Amino acid sequence: MRMGNILKTVDNRVKVADRRVDALRRVGMFPLDEVAHTVFAFAYADVTQPTAQPTAPTIAEPSAAPTRAARIVRAVLRSPQLGLLLVLFVLATALTLAAGSHVDPQSGRTINNFLNQYTLIQMATDASAFAIMGVGATLVIIAGGIDLSVGAIYALSGVAMAMVLRAVGPLDPTLTVLLGLGTCLSVSLLCGLANGSMVIGLGVHPFIITLGTMWILRGVAFVVSRAESVLVPHSLTAVAKAPLGLGTALYPVPLLCMLAVTAAGGIYLSRTVMGRHVFAVGGNAEASRFSGLNVPRITLGVFVISGLTAGFAAFLGAAFYGSATSSDANGYELYVIASAVVGGASLSGGKGSAISAMLGAVLIVMMRQAIRTLHLDQNYEWIIIGTALIIAVVLDQRGAKLLADRLGRNT
Repeated sequence: MRMGNILKTVDNRVKVADRRVDALRRVGMFPLDEVAHTVFAFAYADVTQPTAQPTAPTIAEPSAAPTRAARIVRAVLRSPQLGLLLVLFVLATALTLAAGSHVDPQSGRTINNFLNQYTLIQMATDASAFAIMGVGATLVIIAGGIDLSVGAIYALSGVAMAMVLRAVGPLDPTLTVLLGLGTCLSVSLLCGLANGSMVIGLGVHPFIITLGTMWILRGVAFVVSRAESVLVPHSLTAVAKAPLGLGTALYPVPLLCMLAVTAAGGIYLSRTVMGRHVFAVGGNAEASRFSGLNVPRITLGVFVISGLTAGFAAFLGAAFYGSATSSDANGYELYVIASAVVGGASLSGGKGSAISAMLGAVLIVMMRQAIRTLHLDQNYEWIIIGTALIIAVVLDQRGAKLLADRLGRNT
């Protein structure tokens, strides 16, 4: 009988912890220390102390089941991406009203200078590299690290692909695409392995390691290419600029690749055990280690994924623009990290979303487009993006504090 009471007590503790974990999961956080605390509570439970007898359960009054529309509305309101979507909507509406319009000389129709298919597709193309690399960088940030070398990995992968394709000469178009993609992914995989191995083996903060590899990899790309712009075969450009039936000067392939990578990252983080392990390590690495997780392997894995996303973005960028140079993606690491942070990723780890990183990249590109559309000074771009980054971090810290206070009151 006593053992039954003890098990019921532990079960109640587990339910309380589950409610707290679920509340944090809805905002992209996963504190493994809460779960570990509950497990350890059972291990150290005082079995000699009597427990109170359970009272008779009360029968709750039957309530009407929520309608499907109510469930959808509730899910939308609880979505961590709702705030970003509202900001994007407000900014897009303001740009549509302020941009003005012009008459298309070919069709004679009046076209809004912002809200038109050409501008929107171009914005998606510009955001694709930031968003694709942002998904990988978000995994690293969730795990409690940071990767400053994504721009250099992009440059080295693109240069290596262009030089390999130039060395092998003309090939079948399909083989050319496969060889180019394989080269980019192989080089980026090795770069990600190098970053992760040094972070684990040397025990140095990822900021220092990836800052060093950023310069090293950029220098290697400069040396091997001799600072030349290396052209890629036309078959790659034909794939990246395939109109897919949309018409002339409309190239949706980067947009589709961005959505595919974002969807894959979202599924990995929210629907797989490995993704939950990433949140666990970022939430509390020590508790994760005591819970039996292989923290070094998880850390290595997120750096490898970050490298692979940079390599895929390099393949897409070099194929789209027709060449690769050692100066490609110079400064992209700042845009990538800004996309992840503006999207809600916490630099302290344990919080983030692939979808939010994509929306953060779209928001940054939309701000850049606003400067061009409104014919403002281009130097304001850095001021606006820097301000947005600071505001995002401040709001994240305030939100985390409010959430912690609310959970403390509920328990």
